[in-house]
Amino acid sequence: MIDVREAKNLIKDNLICERIVSLPLSEACGFILAERVLAAFDTPSFDQSAMDGYAFSHENWDGKTELTIAGEVRAGTYTPDLLKPMQTVRIFTGAPIPAGADTVVMQENVTVFGKANRINIGQITKGSNIRLRGSQTRKSEVALKEGKLLSAPAISFLAGIGIDKVRVYAKPHISIIITGKELLKPGSTISFGKIFESNSLGITAALMQLNISPVSIDFIDDIEEELIRAIKNRMGADILIVTGGISEGNYDFTAEALNKCSVEKLFHRVKQKPGKPFYFGKYLQTAVFALPGNPAAALTCFYEYIVPAIGYFTRKEYFQKLKIPLADDYKKKVGLTYFLKGKISSGTVTVLSGQESYMMNSFAMADCLIQLDEEKEQYIKGELVDVLMII
Repeated sequence: MIDVREAKNLIKDNLICERIVSLPLSEACGFILAERVLAAFDTPSFDQSAMDGYAFSHENWDGKTELTIAGEVRAGTYTPDLLKPMQTVRIFTGAPIPAGADTVVMQENVTVFGKANRINIGQITKGSNIRLRGSQTRKSEVALKEGKLLSAPAISFLAGIGIDKVRVYAKPHISIIITGKELLKPGSTISFGKIFESNSLGITAALMQLNISPVSIDFIDDIEEELIRAIKNRMGADILIVTGGISEGNYDFTAEALNKCSVEKLFHRVKQKPGKPFYFGKYLQTAVFALPGNPAAALTCFYEYIVPAIGYFTRKEYFQKLKIPLADDYKKKVGLTYFLKGKISSGTVTVLSGQESYMMNSFAMADCLIQLDEEKEQYIKGELVDVLMII
């Protein structure tokens, strides 16, 4: 049995997760850039008006003579004619600045008499209200660096400089196998000795928090041959998650089934509570996680181990880690790391009641997992503890 730190390091060191894909910009939000993006041209690619108004040559204007309106320039049009001194053109936001003009005055500061404009000079200086060519991005400069999260504004920015696809770190393909003869689907008629299966929904919902959907979910009875068949069928996944049957009971076949499928066991059993029977191994490029069947233990292992593993694929850190004072004293057993369901309020974190590995009512109320160190027994009110946010 190994400790939590060793387990997390073994997972990190044994993941084969370098996969980069090219995605249309419309599908890339939330991904991490796998390479820098260079600007293909200046943006804006021409001097353009920043507002609706009138373009003219401030340099050639004496500050009092009325200007003659020589035409109109709308966005998306081009005017090759040179604007003469003492002339102006009606111009609209985004329209190209005509040659010979150096300033735009907003329409609210212009009085029009027939074809002549009178401009309020107190409201304008040379070069006002013009977006200069290349003022946002210059050709060949780095628009976004590798490792940048493609947020909605980042997507809009790249679209605005003409980018239609990007190379990003791919999400892992994840398959789930749920084992247990005693399991019923929610909504079924309950019978004595049966329980409702929740791990598939819980883990799928947790994946949805990461904007990931599993590629497959299999439900297997406690029959070793069926489990072996399901494992072999899902070995093409980047991550395979098996729940249940990982302890040492007469019908706990998961570890042996994984062995018969040539999965290299890297560890089985971790000095922690809950989730002591947690297992990790690999087969070629597939990372295999076997979780206890009890739902609170399964989800705890998912948040503490599988979420960081997914982050190694996507280059993202999904949940915030904090240090927060304990709301009350807490005593634990030495020799195990405890992961406790907690609730943050008024700047402190409370250990919730109902910490047993089968109890999900407290987990449903929790917003974090509190980690208490293996070799420490007593924690005092106000002491800082490590907290993993799960919402």
